[in-house]
Amino acid sequence: MNARVYPHPIIAREGWPILGGAFILFLVSWWLDLGIITFLIFVFFLFALQFFRDPAREAPEDPRAVVSPVDGQVCKVEKTENPETGEACVKVSIFMNVFNVHSQKAPVAGVVEKVTYTPGLFVNADLDKASTENERNAVTVRMADGRRITFIQVAGLVARRIICYATVGEELSRGERYGFIRFGSRVDVYLPTDAEITVGIGDKVTGVMSTIARI
Repeated sequence: MNARVYPHPIIAREGWPILGGAFILFLVSWWLDLGIITFLIFVFFLFALQFFRDPAREAPEDPRAVVSPVDGQVCKVEKTENPETGEACVKVSIFMNVFNVHSQKAPVAGVVEKVTYTPGLFVNADLDKASTENERNAVTVRMADGRRITFIQVAGLVARRIICYATVGEELSRGERYGFIRFGSRVDVYLPTDAEITVGIGDKVTGVMSTIARI
């Protein structure tokens, strides 16, 4: 399956209630001439507007490419065990700050085999223990060749809600939108051990457009 570009508004639907509420508060405070309060509400509205942006992206033509599920910075590349399948794997972790696009896209095409939500803490998502202690949601996809890849949404220090639309049995295309995390977080991608990792710690990646591995 090749990647498709899914039409959607450039502002993520998860942000519509927040933006709508902020805009109404701005209008009311402006009408009441509340001065600094009006200014602060307007600043928050602009911040939310940039946070909830969700531009459409096209994946690389390379059929072997595993695309980055999010915008952000690679904070971990290591050999470990897939927590959902028990298989040996290579983990690539991508940290998102509040200025990155927080919409999550599927890094590979395949059928959703398992979706696991785990409640937990909200420590800084850049720390190693965030992968095992923070609130998180894991999606395991079985590719056409039978190999399984897991990508896990991990809540951060400020994030308090993980949204996942993927369901067991659903067929995801590479680059398809499947979730969202509000306000600072990370995504861990667990790849087969024979994957050719194409990023290193510190690299900045762009969701869907950047290749993090080839398999």
